Amino acid sequence: MAALDRIRTDVVGSLLRPARWKEARQRLEAGRISPGEFSAIELDCVREHIALQEAVGLDVVTDGEVSRLNFQDSFGLAVDGYDTGKETLTSHERRVAGGAPLARFDMPDLAAAGTPVVHRRPVVQRLRLNRNVPLEEYRRATALAKRPVKVSLIGPDRIQQRFDHAASKAVYATVDHFLDDVVSIQRQMIEELAGAGCRYVHIDEPGYTAYVDAPSVDAMKKRGEDPMANFARSLKANARLVQGFPGVTFGIHLCRGNQRSMWHREGSYDAIAEQLFNDLPYQRFLLEYDSPRAGGFAPLRFVPKDKVVVLGLVSTKVAPLETVEDLVRRIEEAATYVPLERLAISPQCGFGSDVVGNLVSEDDQRRKLERVVEAARKVWQ
Repeated sequence: MAALDRIRTDVVGSLLRPARWKEARQRLEAGRISPGEFSAIELDCVREHIALQEAVGLDVVTDGEVSRLNFQDSFGLAVDGYDTGKETLTSHERRVAGGAPLARFDMPDLAAAGTPVVHRRPVVQRLRLNRNVPLEEYRRATALAKRPVKVSLIGPDRIQQRFDHAASKAVYATVDHFLDDVVSIQRQMIEELAGAGCRYVHIDEPGYTAYVDAPSVDAMKKRGEDPMANFARSLKANARLVQGFPGVTFGIHLCRGNQRSMWHREGSYDAIAEQLFNDLPYQRFLLEYDSPRAGGFAPLRFVPKDKVVVLGLVSTKVAPLETVEDLVRRIEEAATYVPLERLAISPQCGFGSDVVGNLVSEDDQRRKLERVVEAARKVWQ
């Protein structure tokens, strides 16, 4: 197998939660089964997720993020210090109820009490690491996997965007002070992951597409923020985050929202591409390219010669299966800007970034993952 920074197939992270996991989670939340009984069911689901990914031939696997109600819980559940509230499977289902598939989802409840980062929460004391959620997930998954296990962490940009600074100034006078603590905590998490043997850490940064999305830019301005100052601050934080971890491959994933087959950002990478690709010291850029909302491949001309672009060409939002011929054609189109040896392919996002999951079946999910591998073999083998 190629070194992890050069593998041809990738997976963003989350998979659909099996129906039996959801049923068990509801029983746990209602007090009808014990935490131990639930953990046994969840472990079986992780085992099945890993077996699926290995069976289809992916170069790297994840635990499917099955323990998270939302992909951002990697930080929200890991730290103390936020003014927070409890969330349940039911509360997440209510959160996306009424949304139309493939329509824009504006998430009107960001200020509601709930898990930090999923919601825009203030802090009541300086943040501190309470439990390393991704480390727990990695240890459980790597004991079951034959292939390398990657883990995902929500990145500093999204954490910054989901921080109520106006209500937190008694604790953090500036956003910079807040981000300093965020980066320090996440570096501790990565150090512990590396110490446990993890060699591929993936940072989720869906917030970077906010800087090319007009409604998101307007929302920042209405909060009294300077969008480009936010962007520059986040780039520096993301760069600091991954410095000094020899032997660990870092990927960064950008997308435009992924809840119940809905989306919440649009706009091509053009306006931020040159600075993004050159200022971030990541080996792999996982980019969403499954819909016209992402624009064309021309911004890839700014990608430095030592970095890999993972093309998210296979949609996790819709059931229809992409053809191998179309995927090969699009990879070849991207190769006019980045050589084939520095390209790879993946689904455009997770299948279940939120516990509710996208409107695809587990069979659709399998066929989509198989198609990723099939296209990769057609192009590179």
